[in-house]
Amino acid sequence: VTTDEAVPEAPATASKPKAPKWVNAAQKPLVQAGEMVQLTGTVLYQAVRHPFGYWADVRDQMSLLLKLCWIPMIVSCFAFGFGAPGLQGGNIFLLFGIPERLGSFFIMASVREFAPWINAMVVAGVMGTAVTADLGARRIREEIDAMEVLGVDPIRALVLPRIIAITIMTGLLDVLALVFGVVGGYIAAVGVFGANSGAFLDNFFANASTTDLWGSVVKTTFFGLLIGVVCCYKGLHAEGGPIGVGRAVNQAVVVAFAGIWIFNYVFTSILLGLNPAIQVYK
Repeated sequence: VTTDEAVPEAPATASKPKAPKWVNAAQKPLVQAGEMVQLTGTVLYQAVRHPFGYWADVRDQMSLLLKLCWIPMIVSCFAFGFGAPGLQGGNIFLLFGIPERLGSFFIMASVREFAPWINAMVVAGVMGTAVTADLGARRIREEIDAMEVLGVDPIRALVLPRIIAITIMTGLLDVLALVFGVVGGYIAAVGVFGANSGAFLDNFFANASTTDLWGSVVKTTFFGLLIGVVCCYKGLHAEGGPIGVGRAVNQAVVVAFAGIWIFNYVFTSILLGLNPAIQVYK
């Protein structure tokens, strides 16, 4: 049967306007930052809700971090303490004939600033890259997808032990970083500028306080948490084959460094604002 009636055409759907490229470029970092915060919450929730079954992996990751990071961290902290605040700061104090005052200067230079900062840089550059490369390789080999199919939570099995290990060990390594940073300054003051050893130590301990010490360790512990979250996130979301893994490693280091600098500024500003007495040098 034929008909001359025309078949009504489907109404044309209006196409959505595309967002400008700069909007997408600005939106992507914000989305990733939100997903990192979500990952942090998931890890903390699982660590507190079920605090069993992952400590063996945490111990292994802590051992690996210590094996990879302690020598570069000691060398870096000693060299930086001897070079930048030691020799450069010592030249300034020597002009006034008081090289022993380097002891008080190292409370600010080493304990508050460069020892935690260098410690975090080494952990991010050595252990952080290893974590990102490991998780990224598992992602492109579809091992993580296979774990999800088998009902194994990759966050708890792979991410949680690594974040906890990096967080704990970064805080503990800060104590070692403080010691060798101050030793570098001590050698610069006493060995190079002829400062009195006892006067250097007296100035150091006269200005040292528990606030400086716990602030340094707590700040570095948060550095470790930030490094672990960023590097695990970038590894889990790696794509594009081996080139994508390399890109993820590069992005993880850059984002971790930037996050450390920003958090360091905020934390130190709050610490000094709440404790103005530690800004007065005796």
